[in-house]
Amino acid sequence: MTSTLARAQGSATAVRWPGSSLWSQIMILTERSLGALVQDPQIILFGLLQPIVMLFLFTQVFANLGSTPNFPPGISYVDYLVPAVLVDNAVQSSLQSGVGLVEDLKNGVVSRLRSLPIQPASMLVARSLSDLARGAVQVVVILLLATTMLGYSPDGGFGGMAASLLLALMVGWALGWVFLAFGTWLRRAEPMQNISFIALFPLMFASSAYVPVADLPAWLQVVAQVNPLTYAVDATRAVALGFANTSAVLPAIVICSIITAAGVVFAILGFRRPL
Repeated sequence: MTSTLARAQGSATAVRWPGSSLWSQIMILTERSLGALVQDPQIILFGLLQPIVMLFLFTQVFANLGSTPNFPPGISYVDYLVPAVLVDNAVQSSLQSGVGLVEDLKNGVVSRLRSLPIQPASMLVARSLSDLARGAVQVVVILLLATTMLGYSPDGGFGGMAASLLLALMVGWALGWVFLAFGTWLRRAEPMQNISFIALFPLMFASSAYVPVADLPAWLQVVAQVNPLTYAVDATRAVALGFANTSAVLPAIVICSIITAAGVVFAILGFRRPL
């Protein structure tokens, strides 16, 4: 009797499915999120509206900002502004990472996935990768519009534009984890929208995005010098314009790495909380 029971238990254990690998889970869930974007391209379209409006508004209406005392000589305002618009798009796109996660929490998608043998981290990584892909489409469109319609032609050439694109995506991916963390803890879209308006929108203006830091009022210079977005914009602009001194790139990478690590930890901790 004992041996028969042991064989039955061993047989049940042998056929128990442990679930797919973490990599397979990430790829399948990423494909699911990308499929949702393809079915609803309005998400990408509306995500492009703000950076495109900022691009054309500032280059056409505020072109005189390029004549400020500390503006880099020999550089057009379009070439100066486009890298900042790429970062601005990354910032706005990162917010959608948290909003999309909140929607999945509300409509029951996360509950259904949790009933399956799926690692919680795979759902978060898949969300971040799908949003990264969406951000990549958006920055490519912005670069194409700036090049063909506004004459964007930085001294860094194609290599500089490609490097600035990658840096902007790195910034967006890092901030995306921050908003994923906010989404797992707040679990409401409204507070996240408020955080975007109160924190990120003013920080873009209190940085080197639109004018050199030295041309800002004294109190804004203090904010800009400790503003992480200043380092992101400076790094993106340096590689796009082909500056020989790219010392701003390393601080931007370090800051993004720290932000990403903190976002991952808090996102996973928040995601493990009961629904």
